[in-house]
Amino acid sequence: MKRKDYLISNIVTGLLKAAALVAAVLWLLPRWGINIPMWGLALLLVALVAYEVVTFRIGARALDKKPVVSAQAMVGCHGKTTTPLIPGGYVQVGSELWRALSTGPNIDEDEEVIVVEVKRLTLLVIPLPDAKESRL
Repeated sequence: MKRKDYLISNIVTGLLKAAALVAAVLWLLPRWGINIPMWGLALLLVALVAYEVVTFRIGARALDKKPVVSAQAMVGCHGKTTTPLIPGGYVQVGSELWRALSTGPNIDEDEEVIVVEVKRLTLLVIPLPDAKESRL
């Protein structure tokens, strides 16, 4: 999705959310005997706008991230295990979390690994040789 399309869709959905909030506060809640003053409605709308701005910025950053050209480009990259690989688990390579399999022995959490192969969306990894030697 292009940034301009993302902006337009966020504005439209934000206006729809605001309209639903106003309708609920002015029409639905009074039917149940709940009356919220106008300053309360204004406060709710300000909170909604703040939420929309924060989520827009987070989403825009995610859209701006450049995708990996191909999964094969991952071969040779270094990463760190986020769960033990017995033999499967998860590793973080750069800022991305990947499913991974150890091609050798089981690997503990927070160990450095090297990607040796990619099968579909699973990385095959081995422990970084220097990582264990430096801890001894």
